[in-house]
Order: sequence, then C-alpha cells, then structure tokens
Amino acid sequence: MALDRRIVELYDEYTHKPLDRRIFMNRLLAIAGTAAAAEAALALLEPNYAQAQQVAPDDARITASRFDQTVDGVALKGYLVTPKAEAKRGGVLVIHENRGLNPHIEDITRRMALEGFTTLGLDFLTPLGGTPNDPDAARALFPQLSVETVVAQGRAALKYLASRPDATAKTGAVGFCWGGGSVNDLAVSAPELAAGVVFYGRPPDLAKVPQIKARLLIQQASRDTRLVQMLPDYEKALKAAGIQYEAIVYPDVDHAFMNDTSAERYNAATAGQAWAKTVAFLKAGTGTA
Repeated sequence: MALDRRIVELYDEYTHKPLDRRIFMNRLLAIAGTAAAAEAALALLEPNYAQAQQVAPDDARITASRFDQTVDGVALKGYLVTPKAEAKRGGVLVIHENRGLNPHIEDITRRMALEGFTTLGLDFLTPLGGTPNDPDAARALFPQLSVETVVAQGRAALKYLASRPDATAKTGAVGFCWGGGSVNDLAVSAPELAAGVVFYGRPPDLAKVPQIKARLLIQQASRDTRLVQMLPDYEKALKAAGIQYEAIVYPDVDHAFMNDTSAERYNAATAGQAWAKTVAFLKAGTGTA
C-alpha cells in the first residue's frame, strides 16, 4: 500500500526546507496516528544504503579509489572510479544530493564507470570539513556553500577529468536534487562543460542562461510540483538563447525517483528509462564509445 501523500510531501519538506527533525517527527506522528505507523513510514522513506547497492566497490570491472588532489588551488576530495578496460573516454562529474557524498552516490559513481566513463563523485562539502556521517548534519551545512565555491570545485574537477591521459578531453556532469541545481549553475559558468544532466534540480539564474555552452538533459518528476512549476520559464530562457536541451517530466513519480535507497519514492521503471537516456546523452556529449 502506498503511503499517505501527506507523509511523502512532509518528508520532501523535511529534506529540502529543511525542517528540524523534532518538528518533522511531531508532524509525522500527527499524520500517521501512532508511533509504530510513523516508524514504518520512515523506514520506507529514509535511505537504506546496504540494500540498494548495485555495484560492489571491489567489482572486477572497475578500479575505485579515494580522490584527494588540488587543482588550480582548489582542494578536491571524493571518489574516483575508472573502468579497467583501456580506452579513451569522457569524464563525468557526479554531483550529490543535499546529504553529501554518501554510499548511494558512490554506488551511482561506480554504475557510471561501468558505462565506460572516468567518473568522479566529488564531495562538495570538502571546504566545510567533508560529508559527516549524520545526514541531518550534512544537510545543515549546505546553506553555508556559496554558488561560487560550488562552481570553483566543479570547474577544477572538470579540468582534472579532461586532462587525464585516458581522456577524450570532453566532460559531462550529472546531478541529483541539490546536485541537479548545481549542474545548472555549472552550465552557466563553465563553458568547458560539454553535457549536463539534471535530475530534479532547480534552474540557474535565468539571466545567465545565454552563457550556457553545454547540451542539457533536464529530467523532472511530475509530483515534484515546486520544480515542475519552475520548468516553463527555464525552457523559455533556453529556447530564447538557442541552447540545445531536452526536458522530460516523468508521469506519476516523486522527487528522487532515481534513489533506490528510498523504497517509497524510488520508481524502478522510470529510473531505468532515465538512466538509459542519461548514459546515451553523456556518451554522445563526451565522445565516449
């Protein structure tokens, strides 16, 4: 049985506003009716990293390692994954949600590497000490990150990916939630970005849209009304500027439909469709066979 929509919407408010956890739990209890029902709902909504891992860290087809480099004076830390097959390939920057570089994003990074890319899951909370283990603590740090700091890290990461000896020199980025909005911010500020994929992310400053050089794939969820309502104005700006893009609003799915650590919001069929489009888009944009 599907959860009461009020609970799903409350969880989205908790995740994005964000709400204090005590306030969230009180409101959840009021909707659920009992503590047991509230706990059962929370189990379906909150991430379960162990059950959702699709690619093991020691998968024989990839090489995964912790990444720690300084590029153009910008300190970068994250998770670097490369295919073991030798070939020239594009680089893909994976930008996390507002919970930081967690096991789910590391799994996404490994999945992307299996598609044939050099893939870097960057920890954008590095200037603030890195992603903490507590997701609430991680979420509380994001308001302290300026767009300029995020873009500087992103551009340094793209430069690293493009300069590798195994690189095609073309780079792409894919981001989820907070990361989707950050892909948009990177697109208006980084002419070197060849292709950007936005999963349920906010638009950039619309006045800066004419600066975009990348091709964009924008993927939203129909039930994510806040972001869907922003899309027409963004599309209008993209069309006026002559930017190559595709925007898709998937029907009957929630924000975070790609996140298989959240049983209630994950939609396997839509996730599979969106992933296939993402991989094909990034391969075309980065010159990856």
